[in-house]
Amino acid sequence: MSDLPHENDQQGPLDDFDELIEAETTRDPDLAVIEAGSRTLRTQGGQPQADVPTRPEDPEVDRALREVEADLATRWGETKLEPSVGRIAALMDVLGEPQRSYPSIHITGTNGKTSTARMIEALLGAFELRTGRYTSPHVQSITERISLDGAPVSAERFIETYEDIKPYIEMVDAQQEYRLSFFEVLTGMAYAAFADAPVDVAVVEVGMGGSWDATNVIDADVAVITPIDLDHTDRLGETTAEISGEKSGIIKQGATVILAQQPVDAAQVLLKKAVEVDATVAREGLEFGVVARQVAVGGQMVTLRGLGGEYPEVYLPLHGAHQAHNAAVALAAVEAFFGVGAVRAEPLDIDAVRKAFAAVSSPGRMEVVRRSPTVVLDAAHNPAGAAVTAEAVQEAFDFTRLIGVVGASGDKNVRGLLEAFEPIFAEVVVTQNSTARAMDADELAAIAVEVFGEERVQVEPRLPDALEAAITLAEEEGEFAGGGVLVTGSVITVGEARLLLGKG
Repeated sequence: MSDLPHENDQQGPLDDFDELIEAETTRDPDLAVIEAGSRTLRTQGGQPQADVPTRPEDPEVDRALREVEADLATRWGETKLEPSVGRIAALMDVLGEPQRSYPSIHITGTNGKTSTARMIEALLGAFELRTGRYTSPHVQSITERISLDGAPVSAERFIETYEDIKPYIEMVDAQQEYRLSFFEVLTGMAYAAFADAPVDVAVVEVGMGGSWDATNVIDADVAVITPIDLDHTDRLGETTAEISGEKSGIIKQGATVILAQQPVDAAQVLLKKAVEVDATVAREGLEFGVVARQVAVGGQMVTLRGLGGEYPEVYLPLHGAHQAHNAAVALAAVEAFFGVGAVRAEPLDIDAVRKAFAAVSSPGRMEVVRRSPTVVLDAAHNPAGAAVTAEAVQEAFDFTRLIGVVGASGDKNVRGLLEAFEPIFAEVVVTQNSTARAMDADELAAIAVEVFGEERVQVEPRLPDALEAAITLAEEEGEFAGGGVLVTGSVITVGEARLLLGKG
């Protein structure tokens, strides 16, 4: 039987969904509901990868955090953009250019950015570097986006950072045609927090694109390009070549570029940009890559070839071939940061590398949050991401009957996403998350019926009902059979499901 509450049960976590979500966040509905040491090579264990933080227990701190969230919610959301780095550059100027007080590793691409960033962060921490990590969107708490030493900043520190730079934000707002956006303010907060810590290195994920992304006021020593595919085509371009043109903007003069496997037209654009700025390129499949991998309990065992040689028997507690490729990219990025393959020939310490990867987590990415039946969360939100997730599910789990719960954003290629999942879903429950960006469940169902057929589609507009329905369908296989549930389609949907299923 399901562990979720039924109609006659006492009030449980799914009974007052709207109130529960409201208790977790009062952010703009267009935003997700859902994150000076010395530079040495001494071998240490990786930084502990913290889970998603919950709301502050102290009522006063929680109140103050809600006030900051409310202030941020008055600004342009992350889906409204004015392509320019003028405003963020002005903010950096009045703050004294904090982003130039530490070296950076800058990450762009279509899929895999956050997981790769978390791996890079863990590897750097294994070599006693104090790290700052900036990623988006977050799964459940806004504080996830800014991390220090492998863990999200505390609510108190997040509030303090905002209050410290708020007068400068208002100063820039008064001078610009448009106020700083939500994402621009958070970027400014991250760069200021990293300088204040201070960190030895910042690991920065772009929000969208590259050239005009707010993060692109750093001159990163290492630029990482994860796999590029079609997404945000209305803003970045309709081909992977056009999209690569925007993303190549993070490649700076004399930098080292770590290039994941790319479509041919995308690779050509990226390599041309590297030549123009005299950057050094390391390509997956040539200078580095995955040598071997095999499924292991809770993840996989991989052998990676880096810029300095092979790294055998590395345990990665994440599922899927795509995560092994992310690991190869992350390892090459950290090697490049330390000069492996350039100023030094020897590889990184293998024990430190193993400890770092073994400590990696990536909430909302092939994350198991429940057993009997197994419920997996994955934030795939475009066809390319869905394809690798579908492959990973089949490899990592022996499901005899897999039920999908899909809630997508209206601006995505929903048909392509559903088509990628069609071969592995016995049935699909379509739903919608609580934000204004969510595609209407009935509209999503109409597309799903065309892909799956009417008999395989169930509509449950409320996510709690969708989870209950999917678990019930999975349980029809029997307690010891192979039924499972995959919740996917959006980071927002995954974040809300994660909250409802007790993770946070």
